[in-house]
Amino acid sequence: MEQTEKASPDSSSEDKEEQTQDKLSDLSLVEGALYVAGRPLDLNELCSVLKTRSKNRARRTVATLMQDYANRKTALEVLELKGERFVLQLKADFTPLVRKLVNKPLLSTGPLKTLSYIAYRQPISQKRVIEVRGHHAYGHVKMLKEMGLIGSERSGRSMLLRTTEYFADYFGLSLDTTSMKRELKHVFEEFPKKGDPASNNG
Repeated sequence: MEQTEKASPDSSSEDKEEQTQDKLSDLSLVEGALYVAGRPLDLNELCSVLKTRSKNRARRTVATLMQDYANRKTALEVLELKGERFVLQLKADFTPLVRKLVNKPLLSTGPLKTLSYIAYRQPISQKRVIEVRGHHAYGHVKMLKEMGLIGSERSGRSMLLRTTEYFADYFGLSLDTTSMKRELKHVFEEFPKKGDPASNNG
């Protein structure tokens, strides 16, 4: 009569330890990806990082990471944005306290004015942007595209420019264009002496 083999306690313990290590590895990979990207990542991008096709696995992992950060009670948080996108960022309460330590702005004055004009008037033709902002705005548009802040699409003979989801996420604005323009209007009203973003100075 053959005897059935029983799994040893050591084997069960090793399996559990391996599962724990896999879970920690997934959390570390997602955390590292969000940190390095510096922008929201969607489930497809997280799946790529985890080397899996399972969106459920990616979803579970980032949900665990979100809870982990919430339990730490640190200055950082992992948030879920519209469209199942996730971002690692500084909590809003801490931003005013550390802003003075940021030495290098994202954009210099010229490109920032061009970006503001596009955001406030979008969708707007590239030709009109150049007419208002000046010939140097060609360089601004190229830079803003490379940074992922604006995108373009062909409309007849014109190239229409508009901001991207990354732009809205980075500056904490609504993804809805109408709401975004209202938010930008409030921002511009706070700095009346600096002029309309359509100004072609700088």
